[in-house]
Amino acid sequence: MNNFDVIVIGAGHAGIEAGLASSRLGAKTIMLTIDINSIGKMSCNPAIGGVGKGQLVKEIDALGGAMGKAADACAIQLRTLNASKGAAVQSSRAQIDMRKYSLYMRRLLKRQRNLAVKEAEVKKLIVKDSKVSGVLTDKEAIYAECVVICPGTFLHGLLHVGLRHFSGGRINERASIGLADNLRELGFGLLRFKTGTCPRLDKNTIDFSGLIRHSGDAHPRPFSFSTARLKQKQIPCYITYTNKKTHEIISANLDRSPLYSGKIKATGVRYCPSIEDKIVKFKDKERHQVFLEPEGLGVREIYPNGISTSLPEDAQLKLLASIPGLEKARVIRFGYGIEHTVVEPTQVFSSLETKLIKNLYLAGQINGTTGYEEAAAQGLIAGINAALRVKNKGPFILDRASSYIGVLIDDLTTKGTLEPYRMFTSRVEYRLILREDNADLRLSRMGFDLGLLSLAAYRKVENKQNGIKEGIAFLRKTHIKPGRKINLQLSRLNSAALKRVVSLEDLLKRPQISVKDLRKIHKLKPGIPEPAWQQVEIEVKYSGFIQRQLRDVERFKHLEKIRLPHDFDYSRLSGISREIREKLVSFKPFNLGQASRISGVTPAAVSLLMVYLKKANEQK
Repeated sequence: MNNFDVIVIGAGHAGIEAGLASSRLGAKTIMLTIDINSIGKMSCNPAIGGVGKGQLVKEIDALGGAMGKAADACAIQLRTLNASKGAAVQSSRAQIDMRKYSLYMRRLLKRQRNLAVKEAEVKKLIVKDSKVSGVLTDKEAIYAECVVICPGTFLHGLLHVGLRHFSGGRINERASIGLADNLRELGFGLLRFKTGTCPRLDKNTIDFSGLIRHSGDAHPRPFSFSTARLKQKQIPCYITYTNKKTHEIISANLDRSPLYSGKIKATGVRYCPSIEDKIVKFKDKERHQVFLEPEGLGVREIYPNGISTSLPEDAQLKLLASIPGLEKARVIRFGYGIEHTVVEPTQVFSSLETKLIKNLYLAGQINGTTGYEEAAAQGLIAGINAALRVKNKGPFILDRASSYIGVLIDDLTTKGTLEPYRMFTSRVEYRLILREDNADLRLSRMGFDLGLLSLAAYRKVENKQNGIKEGIAFLRKTHIKPGRKINLQLSRLNSAALKRVVSLEDLLKRPQISVKDLRKIHKLKPGIPEPAWQQVEIEVKYSGFIQRQLRDVERFKHLEKIRLPHDFDYSRLSGISREIREKLVSFKPFNLGQASRISGVTPAAVSLLMVYLKKANEQK
């Protein structure tokens, strides 16, 4: 009864993807959560996606994960960020009906074969000979071959409102104390990070009349490659701003802020600072944007994105009353800060298995990240690898050249992080070829081979790939002659007249010409799906840059192919410093590429390591 293949601790975004992936791969899985009613709860803002994050959601979907489909089913506004810029930096973002999202995930888990969900608090891991074999809960012992920990902010969570603080993983939810203490006892290096959230407002008490309306896209594109059309009603958000009076109120109350009175000692999120941090660190800014986001259809709660705060309740009321449109806003729930424990992520392999305890996997905020998308991506990989371990198969690892997920995990496991980590397009070296629009082309074969993606879904991707090849071949072999009619059309598009015969491919390379324009100039090959034509346009327009980046990827993969044995004896290496040797022993890099990205490991050390491996292989 209490024997499983995989135990997943936590039912947030990481836990959901881990539990679904593991069970879908045939592992008998149990998910343990402190509160079964909080499954899939969005602790902070009611949105999924964003710059760099949208790519993660697309990749999760391409591999067979759940977040993209759930977001599409519950989206109440969708937008493409950076739409006016190149395809490499475009990212999707959706406002989400939070309650519907949680309900969607609860139903999905309930229907999943091989997956049980149970309400229990894990107090301790059962570990023998540096190998996990189960957990002790507040009710019983449960045994399994692998354990995946996805605790969110619950590990020794400490909530702050002004100078008042109290234990909790989220507001009105108890923290996980025993498990946090147990990880320390087992020898893991731990850090304390801080995050926070905004007060929730009653929309019926907000004056929207003078605020800036912010609507979604007229023709929104879904997150999931399997979503044919979006059925949910789309609604607007609104924008307002703080002002001088707001800043004065905050400054006058800094002595009661846990951030500035010394109560909070943990490291906060650099890229999503509290309103207190904004006022102190950006004194020259006269105002800060407040983005009023509805938390769902038919609900009163509004999330004022941009004013995350842990100030006392009376100060929160005053600062809100100073903001246009919020003068009479009623607070449904006050904002708060939260400190929580994380494991230094360099203590996990690229598979997300810990180096200290075999068969133990970590995913989500426990690895130092912030954000639903980063958590879900890690949960998916941890769940896959736990199931593969049960089947005695090798780990599934994504590298930096294959995906944003690969970059995320590689950054954490080779560089570590001393502050909450958030995904950005700027972190990705090969972002021109790792785009949202081609996530299915890059990763769906992997998802299908693993068993997470259906044959029907993969056939759709194959049709798209074939369509792209046919489309490019058609444009390349189809030529058009100069003439009065064609030159008049080009003139209307602000494009130069033709002076010689050119291919449709050459014409599409012009910045003023799109596939839509090309259709007006010449009949295109029928039968090619529209998503394929969108890819054709990107491939043609960026062909030179893409080819250059593909050559960079080949050089990158040369080092990635050179595997390093897990039990490699670095003490036998001569010519490298003691510091580098200690780092290599501590990190246990998976391959030479990962070794090269460890802070402090020099190119000379990598060259010596390469020579040593070559000699060792020759002697075999």
